[in-house]
Amino acid sequence: FYTGFDSDNSSGDFSEANHKVPEMLDLDPHQSKRTGKHNGETEIQENGIKRHRTSLPAPMFSRSDFSVWSILKKCIGLELSKITMPIVFNEPLSFLQRITEYMEHIYLINRACSHADPLERMQAVAAFAVSAVASQWERTGKPFNPLLGETYELTREDLGFRFISEQVSHHPPISAFYSEGLNKDFVFHGSIYPKLKFWGKSIEAEPRGTITLELLKHNEAYTWTNPTCCVHNVIIGKLWLEQYGVVEIVNHSTGDKCVLNFKPCGLFGKELHRVEGYIQDKHRKKLCVIYGKWTECLWCTDPTTYETYKKSEKRGGEQKKKSVSEEVIKSENDEADDMPEVQDTVHFIPGSKLLWRINCRPPNSSQMYNFTSFAVSLNELEKGMEAILAPTDCRLRPDIRNMENGNMDVASKEKERLEEKQRAARKERAKDEVEWHTRWFHQGTNPYTGTSDWLYSGGYFDRNFSDCPDIY
Repeated sequence: FYTGFDSDNSSGDFSEANHKVPEMLDLDPHQSKRTGKHNGETEIQENGIKRHRTSLPAPMFSRSDFSVWSILKKCIGLELSKITMPIVFNEPLSFLQRITEYMEHIYLINRACSHADPLERMQAVAAFAVSAVASQWERTGKPFNPLLGETYELTREDLGFRFISEQVSHHPPISAFYSEGLNKDFVFHGSIYPKLKFWGKSIEAEPRGTITLELLKHNEAYTWTNPTCCVHNVIIGKLWLEQYGVVEIVNHSTGDKCVLNFKPCGLFGKELHRVEGYIQDKHRKKLCVIYGKWTECLWCTDPTTYETYKKSEKRGGEQKKKSVSEEVIKSENDEADDMPEVQDTVHFIPGSKLLWRINCRPPNSSQMYNFTSFAVSLNELEKGMEAILAPTDCRLRPDIRNMENGNMDVASKEKERLEEKQRAARKERAKDEVEWHTRWFHQGTNPYTGTSDWLYSGGYFDRNFSDCPDIY
């Protein structure tokens, strides 16, 4: 989850086929007979079915007239977390809402809960971990950095979960989240605080924080950390994104482990988006091989079949080997560092089992910051929702709301106002020697890894918001 730049320390100079999400049943009998639309495309019909909006109120603002380099060149040597970027480089979601996009493919958790075989459960969890980063493809806008104390909640009866997150620290920026199945079948929680690095042509977000999934029926817990995310061509050329690094998913009950290698794109982009790995038992015996692309799909097959296929592929490749010296020279002279062309789709190995396939994006996605259908619904503010939301919820942020509505000038001014308000509040606490207290999470130890983590304290859905801070 790519984030960063905004800070209250800045100078202020810059001011299987395709899975279909089932429709949500409206459980409120008083609402079941209402009709009409609220905020965009939200609709409640006579039959009580609620449909989430399918588009944003206004199309994406063009970034073509703005240069990231005009800002970054003034900030060489500074921490990237202390640089404020113009709002035009944002997308109208908070980072807390972006974290919630983990839940887009929750059917994979449901699949894991339903399997009796621990190997099939691990396969589903591995697919869920890969699917969690899939929504980032072509999402080169940065989410808004959450204000300290900001929250986001999402309850989806149709998908069977509820989710709560809180910005528990500003320096360093740490976002904690907790989700549970409405059928009490799983708990999903963690904390994320990526470390940003600027490499001249690219910005790299190194993941920090542990992600934990507990399957309560099976008394199992899985933990992992996200791959590294890198945005290329921040100075010149077309922005493009890749994920790379090794992700290890550990089943702390059985000792099974899934090792996934998100491959860097390589010289000619041959490995772009590719994921390869395997599942092994506690004795390190390989049980299956997983392969695919995090932008497309994921498959699994048995190790013997995989090795046989790879040997055959290698022999065929050697027969077709050609000189690449001219291409190497071309690549070395390519100063624009353009996005590599994807050479091919995943080579399907006969007999493989499909674990996951990416959802199709809406046809107008390119005009909506390349959002998925799930992402489009996240900032939806329905009639009457203000009365039950915490006053710190992202949906109530005026800068994000105005940007979503296409009011860029107002959004920019509101963003500056909120950052100044946050600075003033921090100075006031320092003056009075008052420590900040989180509301819904506390710092503790992950019970499975033994590492430091932010744990849910409970109580949010009791809806006692009397002690929430005034951050907007």
